[in-house]
Amino acid sequence: MAVQAGKDLLVKVDMTSDGQFETIAGLRATRISFNAEPVDVTTLDSSGGWRELLAGAGVRSASISGSGVFRDASTDERTRQLFFDGLTPDFQIVIPDFAIVEGPFQVSSIEYSGQLNGEATYELSLQSAGQLIFIADPDPVI
Repeated sequence: MAVQAGKDLLVKVDMTSDGQFETIAGLRATRISFNAEPVDVTTLDSSGGWRELLAGAGVRSASISGSGVFRDASTDERTRQLFFDGLTPDFQIVIPDFAIVEGPFQVSSIEYSGQLNGEATYELSLQSAGQLIFIADPDPVI
């Protein structure tokens, strides 16, 4: 994977639950994190006293965070409404020249801020809410 511009890491939301994804406008910084909680099966008989983990077990999850400025009324409104309604629509996370991750996410937090001589900004956090699809080496239309 070659060096990529950070602006190409995109978070898209299914705007109307019909599979049509639209980039959440105004994001300046985006981060995705994948997690797996291991299941420890270590016993007194474990070889050399080393910890043993149960393969294929545990809970997997992903979280997304982003921050930016308000730019697009429709995606701002959709994101805000998803939070207040507690819905879990499909999102796409485009990782340039690497993959698209797609699946249900819940908007777990939205923070708004602003300064007297600056723009209004927001921070957004999403938590995976089901199985995710990993599509390697896509050729996305950005």
